[in-house]
Amino acid sequence: MREAEAISHGAITIVNAMATGRGAAIGIQLWTKAKVEITNDAGCISGRILSDTRENDALLRLTVNRVLRRYGLHRKLGAYVETTSNIPIAVGLKSSSAASNAVALATVAALRKRVNYLEVLRLAVKSSFDAGVTLTGAFDDASACLLGGLVVTDNIKNEILQHSRHISGSDSLRVVIYVPSGKKYSGSVNRFGFRKIKDLVNLAHAEAIKGNYSFSMTLNGIAYCKAFGYDTSPVTDALREGALAASLSGKGPAIAAIVRNDNVKHLISAWSSYPGKIIQTGLNYEKAKAKIIS
Repeated sequence: MREAEAISHGAITIVNAMATGRGAAIGIQLWTKAKVEITNDAGCISGRILSDTRENDALLRLTVNRVLRRYGLHRKLGAYVETTSNIPIAVGLKSSSAASNAVALATVAALRKRVNYLEVLRLAVKSSFDAGVTLTGAFDDASACLLGGLVVTDNIKNEILQHSRHISGSDSLRVVIYVPSGKKYSGSVNRFGFRKIKDLVNLAHAEAIKGNYSFSMTLNGIAYCKAFGYDTSPVTDALREGALAASLSGKGPAIAAIVRNDNVKHLISAWSSYPGKIIQTGLNYEKAKAKIIS
């Protein structure tokens, strides 16, 4: 039996790539853990999402299959995979990217192969496409989850344009996330609504390249709230309470804000009148990691 486990963190949106194919994201300390056991049952791959057994496990199985195919082992071996996570699913907090990263990394480790992070990233992104959980390939999201820190990307070319491993003053920052009730899956998104916001999103991406992340994130949030028909009040409330930036994360419905420690309580108080839940976490700069179990 060959078994390994891995952990990949989540992320929040700086610029959503859905409208233009170019995006940006920053890692947060929410996480997904994966455990993969390689078996001799050729072609038989099964899995479970332990933290939400009602969710479809297709992404887990397709990711393992991608890795086995990469090494020419898909006709010789099988696997059992399971994940657990504290990232809410289908609310825009990169749960799919974190899961595909963790599963890909754990599978590579279980096969006793040398870990190449860019190769793992490529396999994870393709697996997300296979599973239909992304419209853009989520290269920005997967990069931020796998590598940590802030990434600015071209999702069309699968290219990292910038990678900041530390943001100035981040030790005094927190991430506060408002998660309304309900979920939004990528397959339900209508892309035609993005045409009207394309110029704004291009501007947000250009500002991210310049390092103006707070402005970029907030502009993105207002643009995509309008495109998806979400109320912008949680975004404006966050800014009013001193948030450095606030945005719809991914396709939503979660709203994420980056806040100085001193303003966290004020923001939570302002958001407490909205139905749903509030999550506090920090920024993450660590790479995803794998460990061989047996």
